[in-house]
Amino acid sequence: MLKPLLIEIGVEELPAVPLLKELKNIEKKYAAILEKNSLFCDFEFYYTPRRLVIWHEKFPTSQADSVEEFFGAPLKVAYKDGEPTPAANGFAKKCGVALSEIGKGEKGGKEVLYYKKDVKGQESTELLNGMINTWIKSLEFGKSMRWGSLEESFIRPIRWVNVMLDDTLVNIELFGVKSYKATFVHRISNFDAITIDTAKEYFETLREGGVTLFSCDRREKILSDFKSIEEETGFGIEIDDDLLNEVIAITEHPTALLGTFDEAFLRLPPEVIITSMKEHQRYFPVFKDGKLINKFCVVSNALTNNFSLVIEGNEKVLRPRLADGLFFYDNDLKNGLKTDGLEKVTFFKGLGSVADKITRETKIANTLFEMYTPNASKEDLQKSIHLAKADLMSEMVYEFTELQGLMGGYYAKAAGENEEVVTAITEQYLPDGEESALPSTPLSAIVAMSLKLDTLLALFSVNQIPTGSRDPFALRRAVNGLVRITKEHNFSFDVVRTLKDLACGYENIDMEKLESFFLERVKQYFKGVNPSVIEAVLASGERELLALGQKIEALDKIVNSKGFSEYSSTFKRVANITKDIDLADVKYINKCLFDVEAEAALFKRYCEVKECTYDNYELELEALLGLKPELDKFFEDVMVNVEDEAVKNNRKALVASVYKSILKIADIKEVSI
Repeated sequence: MLKPLLIEIGVEELPAVPLLKELKNIEKKYAAILEKNSLFCDFEFYYTPRRLVIWHEKFPTSQADSVEEFFGAPLKVAYKDGEPTPAANGFAKKCGVALSEIGKGEKGGKEVLYYKKDVKGQESTELLNGMINTWIKSLEFGKSMRWGSLEESFIRPIRWVNVMLDDTLVNIELFGVKSYKATFVHRISNFDAITIDTAKEYFETLREGGVTLFSCDRREKILSDFKSIEEETGFGIEIDDDLLNEVIAITEHPTALLGTFDEAFLRLPPEVIITSMKEHQRYFPVFKDGKLINKFCVVSNALTNNFSLVIEGNEKVLRPRLADGLFFYDNDLKNGLKTDGLEKVTFFKGLGSVADKITRETKIANTLFEMYTPNASKEDLQKSIHLAKADLMSEMVYEFTELQGLMGGYYAKAAGENEEVVTAITEQYLPDGEESALPSTPLSAIVAMSLKLDTLLALFSVNQIPTGSRDPFALRRAVNGLVRITKEHNFSFDVVRTLKDLACGYENIDMEKLESFFLERVKQYFKGVNPSVIEAVLASGERELLALGQKIEALDKIVNSKGFSEYSSTFKRVANITKDIDLADVKYINKCLFDVEAEAALFKRYCEVKECTYDNYELELEALLGLKPELDKFFEDVMVNVEDEAVKNNRKALVASVYKSILKIADIKEVSI
């Protein structure tokens, strides 16, 4: 029989970020418990800051009956001279029956002891207490707390539990709280528990009590309010998805409101105002004609028809936050951009101070400057590197650590530094994510690369190598950033040679591990590409990032073109014939030894392809693969392994020359489609 099942776990307000981090696992963990208890069926999960809810429209009232089969020892082992052995008696004991009830069956072609019993499914109400306790206690929110006299802990105290199978209360005890047929609605609507008679009444009770249970409805309401505000005012509201998700998680009855702050605070850099509003108050910034204005959007959880006091309260709360920011800003401008004190700030244990890091970055930056010869002055480079970390000593960055670099740019500009230096300081941490912007100038790119390269080399030198999913210093992101920067600015960067040159001065680096780590991130950068294509290009020995990327893109395009499988079979045969040849020794082909027309035709066509100049790897690869007809004719008409050693070696050299030319781009035999 199927009946509706409601599971509601009432809690004190859940913090949004831990809840959102675990959100993707909550349903999976519950589904696994259903599966384990043979009660799997469709369900929906809902949440608000005060409740976690599971809803089954149709839930089995009991497990299905089943049959258990037991197979024991072979009969010839179970009985000796017609008498049962310990193996037989032990099997009967395991099955919980007398030996006379044990039969025989067949397994693996042998007659064995066999017992079958019918198992009646348990009532769901007998299982739900254990299932719910297992589910709730499996949730990982990070920090947890204990309350009352309990030894167990959870992210927040459990305040009520309501588990109803249709109109019947299911007896549950969770963290000392026993289930009862009631729920709590919005506090402003009613502070007391409200009794409900059936599971289906639950949703109407919440709706009437001012609780929007479905997160998708809360999202839709907030976005609709934003749109109305924009249409009424002509302003634009910046919607940060992460912030929106947080607001959805902390409200049960959301209403978006427009507030105002003192226009004098617009003297602050926009990023300071936005960060202060988002991080501390969860406000959304407001713009007009693309420029930040003295307005903000707050999403209220109040249940009222008059929001004037709510708006006024939020305006009062924001003012001291912005006043603090302005105080820090003015103090920092007065003190100027200085590096004094950085020698006392530890970068990492065993790697010295931030001042030491600046020294190492300077050395790397000078090397890169000589390699790339940007249209910029060496003096600007030195100043950019020297001042890049100075804002770590500022009051503003002490308060808002995420603004480091950005504030340094503002302070450098106020100090009269030129645009190149200001940009380099501002963009030193870019890119800081997959979708992040990149450094906009060559000088800025070199400064950003130097920071990332020193972090990478220094941490590898003290064996702080990421393992598994752990990467506390974001070294994987640093490599991704280096790959993107080199491509954007057309900087040559050899993963082996350049890293080796830059690693001078760093002790105890396992260069093989470093190169492997770097190349693994390169593979991830091309995550939309057939992995065998990447391996084929890497097998060519190419390690220069620009060429590596160009070759991967060229081969990927050809592999995805129509008819590549036909090319593949021919060129894999080429690779197979030459597998025992040292390609480094293949230098000369003697035309005088040709005695089959297909040999001469292949050689002539190959020479034509080799003599051409190609604008890109794709054209070159297409031309080399275009040798397929001549190669097919060669394989059809020519016997390679003839008795004449000179002729045999000459023919192998011809095929090997073709393979060697292709191998400069990729090892085709590695491609699988």
